[in-house]
Amino acid sequence: MLPSAFEVLGPVMVGPSSSHTAGALRLARVAREIAPGRVSSVEFTLYNSFAKTYLGHGTDKALVAGMLGLDTDDGRIRDSFSLADGQGLAFSFRTSDEGTGLHPNTVDIAMGLDDGGSLTVRGESVGGGRVRLSAVGGVAVDVAGEYPTLFVHHGDRPGVLARLTGALSAASINIATIRTFRDSRGGDAYTVAELDEALPAELVAAVGAAPGVIFATSLTIPGALPVAAEGPQGPDFSCGADLLALCRERHASIGSVMREREAGLAVGGALAADEAMGRVRRAMEVSVRATVERPERSLGGFLHGQARAVERRSAALAAPLLGGALSAAVAGAMAVLERSAAMGVIVAAPTAGSAGVVPGALIACADALGAQERLEGALWCAAAVGAVVMANGSVSGAEGGCQAEVGTASAMAAAGLCQMLYGSPETCLTAASIALGNLLGLVCDPVGGLVEFPCQNRNAIGVANAFTSAQLALSSVGCPVPFDEAVQAMTLVGNALPVSLRETAQGGLAACPSACAACGSWD
Repeated sequence: MLPSAFEVLGPVMVGPSSSHTAGALRLARVAREIAPGRVSSVEFTLYNSFAKTYLGHGTDKALVAGMLGLDTDDGRIRDSFSLADGQGLAFSFRTSDEGTGLHPNTVDIAMGLDDGGSLTVRGESVGGGRVRLSAVGGVAVDVAGEYPTLFVHHGDRPGVLARLTGALSAASINIATIRTFRDSRGGDAYTVAELDEALPAELVAAVGAAPGVIFATSLTIPGALPVAAEGPQGPDFSCGADLLALCRERHASIGSVMREREAGLAVGGALAADEAMGRVRRAMEVSVRATVERPERSLGGFLHGQARAVERRSAALAAPLLGGALSAAVAGAMAVLERSAAMGVIVAAPTAGSAGVVPGALIACADALGAQERLEGALWCAAAVGAVVMANGSVSGAEGGCQAEVGTASAMAAAGLCQMLYGSPETCLTAASIALGNLLGLVCDPVGGLVEFPCQNRNAIGVANAFTSAQLALSSVGCPVPFDEAVQAMTLVGNALPVSLRETAQGGLAACPSACAACGSWD
């Protein structure tokens, strides 16, 4: 299913990485909810990209923060180690080179409980802060927790599932999906039920006390907008072609169709959708401007004041080089990355590594037009473009390189710019296709594993690419490759990239001698 707009423009989070910081926190928090008792100790085993770059991404701090129950936008994430010490939670980390066949961002979370028991959960951070549990207690599962979810650990015995479904039916709780995973006949089993509404605590307790049940809990993913389990009640689409057909049918813009879809998807309807977009907009506006005014030093020390330097030179350089709006957009995009790399609050759009492109471009354009009222419509349009990429490809640098992150963000921004300037839906997707093509093959090579260099500069390039692509499309310079085909091409190119060029800090600029020397203890 196409993701929610707020899986594309979100989460609102502490940086620097949506996959490695927000996603890691969410994995640990969900693991904590599954644990049948208070967790007193935890060991994290990191694989693949997680193992290579966890220090520079703040993954270690985020994992511990998740075990403490913090949200993705909690400013205390950077202090999670001391908070854990104060709460008596022992924690440790180890890396493994045995990740062949696992998702690039995989972690095993081995929890020790107060009563002497233990539980190990394996999780994957799949991009943009989205997560999936792939094993619990050694049993393979598939749990995303995107809907109100009941998680039940029970023996594989006759009658257990009948009692479970009967209890839900008696409480008038409708089951959207239900799946049972087991390691062997008659052994441990886990049942995951996605529901149309959240469960009251007393019902969860009753299920947990039923014969044959070992433990039951309700799962929530922090920061996600609650969505109805039955899926969208308004317009829906799975690709760019479907989206354009809906726009023609309704004589509506891309942004209007996406907003209507979200209103039909969200618990709370249009009011909840608009409130969520307002929160995204406000967080973006702060992130674009705050660091220009008050530079912050990043975790790795590469970033401190670059956004302010660009902003201060813009008056002198705008005429011969970028122009006023683009100069402001570049400075804004760079400011977001600086704030993120200092573990400040930003909006993943669609990831933290590309978080500066969409707000930098769209806020600068709205300011130049004096038309802030057009900003949210452009954000809805950008969300639709990103959602199509998420549904048909990947926005994870660990899976598809920087083309998947900054390339997607640039396509989102290009489409949003066109909508802000009253371009047709076809023009918006043409701009998005041009933008993807221009950054096709862009590798992910964070120096020292830090989301700092070349990430900040690439956000600036993503903004410039979005402006250029929008101007081409609005000037009736077409693109022979439709948006859906451009997404497919980006996916195939991402799959062809070697692992060294997909967020492992083992190739590209990250492998240059000067870069290795500059990153010091982070190499």
